[in-house]
Amino acid sequence: MKRIDVRVLIIATAFTVVLSLPLSVHAQDGSTLYKSKCAACHGADGTGSSMGKKLGVLDLRGAEVQKMSDADLTNVITNGRDKMPAFGKSLKADDIQGLVVYIRTLKK
Repeated sequence: MKRIDVRVLIIATAFTVVLSLPLSVHAQDGSTLYKSKCAACHGADGTGSSMGKKLGVLDLRGAEVQKMSDADLTNVITNGRDKMPAFGKSLKADDIQGLVVYIRTLKK
């Protein structure tokens, strides 16, 4: 009977670890994608590069962006907005979700 309890404990622990990985994996993948696809305009820290500020990019750390829902952020990344290009055809849905997760880490 004790072996079953240990197995259940091990399975539950493994399950918890697996569930916690996707968020950190998305954030890590999002960070890499952000650096290659977004930082040129949005800046390394999300405040906007000099070029991005000339284009009128929003501060990704600010309340205006951070109060947007994940669905709204996904829509902007997928379809573009104003001068921002659409990335829906060049990025997978998981990649876009990773960017959304990463943008949340930029919060002030």
